[in-house]
Amino acid sequence: MCKRLLDDGYDVLCVDNFYTGNKENVLPLLGNPNFELMRHDVTFPLYVEVDEIYNLACPASPIHYQHDPVQTTKTSVHGAINMLGLAKRLRARIFQASTSEVYGDPTVHPQTEDYHGNVNPIGPRACYDEGKRCAETLFFDYHRQHGLEIRVGRIFNTYGPHMYPDDGRVVSNFIVQALRGEPITLYGDGRQTRSFCYVDDLIDGIVRMMRAGAEATGPMNLGNPAEITVGELAHRVVALTGSTSPIVHRPLPADDPLQRQPNIEKARKLLAWEPTVALDDGLRATIDYFRAVLATK
Repeated sequence: MCKRLLDDGYDVLCVDNFYTGNKENVLPLLGNPNFELMRHDVTFPLYVEVDEIYNLACPASPIHYQHDPVQTTKTSVHGAINMLGLAKRLRARIFQASTSEVYGDPTVHPQTEDYHGNVNPIGPRACYDEGKRCAETLFFDYHRQHGLEIRVGRIFNTYGPHMYPDDGRVVSNFIVQALRGEPITLYGDGRQTRSFCYVDDLIDGIVRMMRAGAEATGPMNLGNPAEITVGELAHRVVALTGSTSPIVHRPLPADDPLQRQPNIEKARKLLAWEPTVALDDGLRATIDYFRAVLATK
């Protein structure tokens, strides 16, 4: 996100508490006079002067957001309140990185923005699911009550370089296990589906959403509608890495959604946006990244 905005000519203030972020990811940007890095936690108020705000703060992988579920909820809810307060004071346009997890384990397929979801409010994933749902509520209440310019994008599974090797997400798990020659851990029978969007495509969607008019307020699905089973993904990663790793099955985690596919007709119509990076191409770039990272460990 930072690199794209710098390339587009913006001055960028990057705010991170490095709970799941990594300073190494922005090291190449530190020499840019238009880039500034600040260590800060959004659960505390932030006093800066900006024109636009991209609120991407929150651990997004189950391992990370379930490690401290109370802090995860605070990051989504208190963080949203603080960022909305900043936007209100500055009259700045603000983007909220929401998630497909607001749909829970969906009974509607593919998921459209008018579907209200099927979420367990007391399950182990609720800190993330319900935290993001509450953040959406806050964004739209600030929009209605204070006339704030908001954009709410519901992000579906995204992957690409700079993911953590051990973040517990399916793409990074499969690739790292394959490169290490370890067994590929497949939860459930592998027939559950996901739709994977390469990071560059997602960033382009976010930028287009922020530059569009009020018709792009949202919520708007941002993801790749190409659906694939997790089992198919495992076999594809094994083939692309040239690995001999066996595939082993483990029990499906609680409340893990059985299907996930975005309907992106709204983004196509309002933003003229849809993903362009094919899954195999994105996986190859991600595999190259992880191969380099593992070589230095």
